[in-house]
Amino acid sequence: MSPERAEMIALQALGWLVGNDDLCPVFLGATGSSVEDLRQQAGDPAFQASVLDFLTQDDAWVVAFCDAHDIAYDQPLMARYALPGAEAVHWT
Repeated sequence: MSPERAEMIALQALGWLVGNDDLCPVFLGATGSSVEDLRQQAGDPAFQASVLDFLTQDDAWVVAFCDAHDIAYDQPLMARYALPGAEAVHWT
């Protein structure tokens, strides 16, 4: 997946999270981000990676996001791998 496609998916995920009244506060709490941080850092690939890290923690979130955007269920994780920091992900 190209970095540009990965960033687009991450931005879609961020928009989906912001629009989710139940999950947005969880994301803010988990990341220590504020609403202002979301605005300021949305274009930063490292921040976008953190959005996808959060989203891919729960299969139900991935399914809901992907269904809302009509994308395949593997795309958020593939996007995560295309963004900075993926080389540090270890699944053991």
